[in-house]
Parts: sequence; structure tokens; C-alpha cells
Amino acid sequence: MRPQLRIGLLVLIGLGLFIGLLMLVGSLGGPRAELDRRTVDEVREGGSPADRFGTQELQIVGWYAELAADCSGDDGAAAGDAAWLARDCPLRVLMPEQPSPDVSQAELEEHGLRIAAPTNAVFPSRAQPSGPNLRLQQLVFVGRFDDPAAGECPPDERQRCRDVFVVTDYDGYLR
Repeated sequence: MRPQLRIGLLVLIGLGLFIGLLMLVGSLGGPRAELDRRTVDEVREGGSPADRFGTQELQIVGWYAELAADCSGDDGAAAGDAAWLARDCPLRVLMPEQPSPDVSQAELEEHGLRIAAPTNAVFPSRAQPSGPNLRLQQLVFVGRFDDPAAGECPPDERQRCRDVFVVTDYDGYLR
């Protein structure tokens, strides 16, 4: 066998071993946190999200919907400092599928995952002056359940407050 052929085969085998080693090292450990995203359906199934996830930071992918002017419900006043967590209006939810432009408040509450934040700065601005505020793409919301402020909610609403996803940030899903 010629020396050039032998050297070429050794280089090829060495390159294969090097790539195999890189793949082995890359597969160690868990997935990167930014890749561990959950859908609205995954979060809603299996009982109370606050009991299942506690205060663990999550990334949830869903269709954002906000109902403000057409919304009706509790203003959260009975919850005192946790009013932002207990109030129904504006109703902000993540939906498993894109809602229609004429979606009702009842549909949003039935199929959506309620989201809130102490300040409204972490939510998308309104796309239209009235009606539901919908987005044309899925968004990724970062936050947690079981906020400490839920302890300030009235006892009969405490679990509902614990199950609200408290948003700290959001981003577009597709890049």
C-alpha cells in the first residue's frame, strides 16, 4: 500500500473519531434551558400548574390574547396588594391555538392559561384599539407560577391566584 493512501486513511479515521467524540461530549447533560419550552396544553394538563411546577422558571409557548375594553369581571380589589394577580380585566391569556378575532371572554377563560405581571410593561402593546389583542405568531413567555403575592388573595381565590403564570419577559417564538 502506498504511504499517501495509508496517511489518507489514518486522517479519515482520525477525523471520524474526533467527530464521534464531539457528539458524545455534546450529548452529555440535559437540554439547554432556552430549548426546554412547554406548550399551553402541556402546562394545563395534569392538575394545578402551581402544584406541579411550583416557582420553577418556565418558558411557555402559546398564542397571546388580551381582552380589555370588552372584558367583565372582578377588579381584584379584595386582594389588596395582589390585585394585579387576582383581577380578571384586562384578561390576558396564552392559548394553545390562535383564537379567532371574534373570540369571547368565556372561550379565552375556558381554553387559555391566565397570565399576569405586577407591571404591564412585559406584555405586547395593543395591535388594535378595541376587541381582543391578538398576535399573528406564537410567543414565548418566561415566568413562574405560585407567586408569593398569591398569599394576599382572598382564601376562596388563593388557588386561582397561585395558578396564574406570572410573566417576567416574552419573546417571539420563531426567529
